[in-house]
Amino acid sequence: MAAYENRIILGTGAQPAGNAAAGAASLGMASAFIGVVGDDPDGRTILSDFASQGVDTSMVRVRPGASSAIAYLWIDAETGARSCAWTREGLEELHKDEIDAGAIASAKILHLDGHNPEGAIAAARVAREAGVTVNYDAGTHRDGMEELLPLADLLVCSEEFILKLTGLSDAEDAVRQVWAKYRPKVCGATMGARGSMCYDGRDFVKCPAFKVENVVDTTGCGDLFHTAFAIRWLETHDLMECQRFAAATSALKCRGLSGRPPSAPSRAEVEQFLECSR
Repeated sequence: MAAYENRIILGTGAQPAGNAAAGAASLGMASAFIGVVGDDPDGRTILSDFASQGVDTSMVRVRPGASSAIAYLWIDAETGARSCAWTREGLEELHKDEIDAGAIASAKILHLDGHNPEGAIAAARVAREAGVTVNYDAGTHRDGMEELLPLADLLVCSEEFILKLTGLSDAEDAVRQVWAKYRPKVCGATMGARGSMCYDGRDFVKCPAFKVENVVDTTGCGDLFHTAFAIRWLETHDLMECQRFAAATSALKCRGLSGRPPSAPSRAEVEQFLECSR
């Protein structure tokens, strides 16, 4: 279907944006990743894995002599919850003059995860100038976030992020406050098993999460939520539709390890799940 063949650029980023890129490809979108790796065995594995998942890596910068950033995950066998540790010392981040402005301007979505702030801010400015939807997965407070926040069209934050940002104790109040300050097209908060909420300046919509049996791994659930939300936003601009589609994608991902294919669902699987859940 032509509507799902539009190019979606996911980056600049690290593991979260990588999960989002692979998830977008699984959902039927043309997907690319903008980032950096070292010219070490880990870097070659990262690029090979992306290729096997259908993600274009032509805009990934390979740093000679550098060690690639690696995430180590520990999964709780009882709940599927995960803990994560990073190794990324010594890998020079993406610079603003290393982004492909033409590719970004021709995209449908630019997805940011807050990593590589210099490159991310430059990419977001190019995207906004070109009318490309900027999707900011605001999960952790990082350097450069204050410059990224006003550039976001879709600003769906983790509950922890938005409460810390505003100093408030209620997520709904925080969403309204952040929308009023930055005026994105959509501002929202994800709350794990408690679902999500979104506000577009007119409608405030809360959507429950889908109950998942036999959870294997929650890694990448949030990453895929943001990707799926943005894809559905291109198609409908309906807050409930976007949240339900994203929630279903996240729920199905829990069936397997990692946040990427084959655990990341296909478009057909998500649509079938939603049809059976009505």
